[in-house]
Amino acid sequence: MATKIERFLQSAAFGVVGASTNREKYGNRVLRCFLQNGREAIPVNPKQAIVEGQVAVPSVASLPDHVKALSIITPPAVTEQVVEEAIAKGIQHIWMQPGAQSPKAVARAEQAGINVIADGSCLLVSLGFCDV
Repeated sequence: MATKIERFLQSAAFGVVGASTNREKYGNRVLRCFLQNGREAIPVNPKQAIVEGQVAVPSVASLPDHVKALSIITPPAVTEQVVEEAIAKGIQHIWMQPGAQSPKAVARAEQAGINVIADGSCLLVSLGFCDV
């Protein structure tokens, strides 16, 4: 059986919740990491139309239907709200980046049958991010 990370990375496209135009923030680095690795990644940011040259959407509900995986880089209280949106959208995989996870969000996502990564693993390490 594939690990949680392997299953997550098999997704066709990824939503990046907390994507930022600030290249110093992890929300920006995670988005760039996906793009550097040739992955389709859609920034989720209610205040920006474009992030790193990618058209952003304002919410999880606005993501295209083929997006079944989310990377979440938000404060834990926001992550809890994002998980509810993800459940409603039919998201199958969630990776809560270090600092984004909360026990409530993890439990709720697992209860909904979502493949959850929230153990401190970082996408930037798993995919080998190069900050250029």
